Amino acid sequence: MNQIKNFLLIILSFIISSGCADKFDITQFNKYSDDVNISGDTLYIQTGQPWGGFNNPQAILIGIEPFIYVCDTDNNRIVMINIAGEIQGSLSIKRPVAISQDYKLNLIVCAEFDTSNVTYSAVYKIDLHSAGHQIENALVTRILPIRDVDFNTQRRYTAVTVFYDNSFFVARTGPNNTSVSNPDNSIFKIAPKKLAAGGDVLIPSDGDTLTIGRVPFIDPLSQGLISANGINSMCAFYKKNLDFIATLSGESSFKAQWFHFFSSGIEEKYISQFDPRDGVEFVIPNRFFNPTGACIDPSGNIYVADAGKDSVFKFNSSGDELQSFGGSSVFTKPYAVAFFNKILYVLDSGKNQILRFILSTDLK
Repeated sequence: MNQIKNFLLIILSFIISSGCADKFDITQFNKYSDDVNISGDTLYIQTGQPWGGFNNPQAILIGIEPFIYVCDTDNNRIVMINIAGEIQGSLSIKRPVAISQDYKLNLIVCAEFDTSNVTYSAVYKIDLHSAGHQIENALVTRILPIRDVDFNTQRRYTAVTVFYDNSFFVARTGPNNTSVSNPDNSIFKIAPKKLAAGGDVLIPSDGDTLTIGRVPFIDPLSQGLISANGINSMCAFYKKNLDFIATLSGESSFKAQWFHFFSSGIEEKYISQFDPRDGVEFVIPNRFFNPTGACIDPSGNIYVADAGKDSVFKFNSSGDELQSFGGSSVFTKPYAVAFFNKILYVLDSGKNQILRFILSTDLK
């Protein structure tokens, strides 16, 4: 009953307020009222028209500039868009599926490349700064595969995220996971040489020497917490730490996880931020069905796009569920999310669109 009262009060406030009439269409409440709010009294409201023109897009990033970058997967390109929704340019690259940005304004992208007879998964660095942010003219450097051991058609690079020190993690998946030292399902740390990620040295064609090392103590096939079993997205926090959120497509009871970096001075490893025995909503077993993307806002709230549930879930930094929303009348296949200036951007790969949402409490 309280939710109904609050809902009616919000509608009434929109009717009275003329200042928002040119931005928000009151008919959206009728269109989405059955599905838009899964939990909580505060509503997420769609704002503006969807942005389209994509073909099975699978990742979205709001960069430091800020520009919006979309992995337009089946159109084989990265699209750069300004905050007004205007396309600024695009870069041809085969089947991009994941994207992040370092603090030198390089884009790090998981995609593919062809040889004369086979196709390999790859990780690229795209140098926007040197090209004056003319993305179509940017230098593209392949980071992986370079070493002979990395050329394997069954291995796929599926996720990437950058940390505060310009090191970045890349997730890899594949069918062969019996090796103790190098299973297909792994996370790799790649860093400037001075940070010494451990392991081997990478020297891409641009001469920017990097180091690469496998992140230890992460099980490749575990169905529990701290697993690399089918990682399909990663998102670092906006802090000076090495924590990140991952979503997983492999068999698991916990398909969205908070990897917390623990250091005792004696050992360093990742542990789960939350314990399911504490009843934290973020780690309720089987809470998610097919999550494919996540993002974190400046307040530390976590957003998870669950393509299998046609929904976006929001949690605070304590793991409590907040204003989750969705349903078939809102989304077809919400695949990835990004956040900027109170606006939540949802990339719907079923509709081939970007949809934007704002909390009702943030309306002015």
